[in-house]
Amino acid sequence: MIQRIQSVYWLVITALLVVTMLSPIGFFTETGGAFDSMLKPLGLTMANGGTESTWGLFAILLLNAVVAFTTIFLYKNRMLQVRMCVFSALLQIGFYATVAVFVYMLQQDLEATFRPGWALALPFVCIVLNYLAFRATYADEVMVRASERLR
Repeated sequence: MIQRIQSVYWLVITALLVVTMLSPIGFFTETGGAFDSMLKPLGLTMANGGTESTWGLFAILLLNAVVAFTTIFLYKNRMLQVRMCVFSALLQIGFYATVAVFVYMLQQDLEATFRPGWALALPFVCIVLNYLAFRATYADEVMVRASERLR
């Protein structure tokens, strides 16, 4: 049963999370507008050459990608897949909360404004795909339970 539509959703979620891990999720522009610091999930690369670690963002994305990929192979236990969908969505919401905390703290330290990058929208797309996978998996479970009742 790997060929179900929710398996495609989870594979796309995994790919989007890997792209998010490797792409800049935002830029800090200093008040003069001359220098940009790039925020990636693994760290902040400052305009003056310094770096600051943000490994927590990377860890959340990596855990979420592993959860989404392993959920594909749990097709024999649909209710576990449903729980994994909910857990993955909570991880993605936690990612956004962590990004907000990092941006707030770094804005105070750098005295700069934050410009979000395009990769910051990808976890939201993953939340929508998680919802679609949740609905499809739950519909499969309802259909199986209904057919077992008829026996």
